[in-house]
Amino acid sequence: MALDELKAALPDFAKDLKLNLGSVIGHADDTGLLTQQQLWGTVLACAIASRSPKVLRELEPEAKANLSAEAYTAAKSAAAIMAMNNVFYRTRHLLSDPEYGTLRAGLRMNVIGKPGVEKIDFELWSLAVSAINGCGQCLDSHEQVLRKAGVDRETIQEAVKIASVIQAVGVTLDAEAVLAE
Repeated sequence: MALDELKAALPDFAKDLKLNLGSVIGHADDTGLLTQQQLWGTVLACAIASRSPKVLRELEPEAKANLSAEAYTAAKSAAAIMAMNNVFYRTRHLLSDPEYGTLRAGLRMNVIGKPGVEKIDFELWSLAVSAINGCGQCLDSHEQVLRKAGVDRETIQEAVKIASVIQAVGVTLDAEAVLAE
């Protein structure tokens, strides 16, 4: 299992990450908070967003095996569109001139309206990617859509936990690879 490979690759000083990786992905079924599609779509979108080749190589096959073709594509779409939106909306939010917030974005975002999967799942994946990319405006926007749709805070937090652990594993493994050179 790829999850075991990632855990084994982590150094001893990252024991907490090993444990957390096992709990947020390996034992996610125990919580009952996420459906299989929500779990593996979150994993795939976050693995892409982590920018870690090793994390993506290890987690993608299992995500693909657990997702329909439509959900697999939608999770990749969430990572792609949020890579753009997180930069754009984070920048507009961070600029001290509020006039930027009134300007038309003029960017295509059609996939958000027609993601090819349940809107809730796509919103959850977009929120998780936004957590990795640090866009507060996108986090708020996706969280509000999810809450309005009846998704509870524990489910939203579960997606954020997956994002945080995958990101931390990617950073740690990539740093260790560089230091080993």
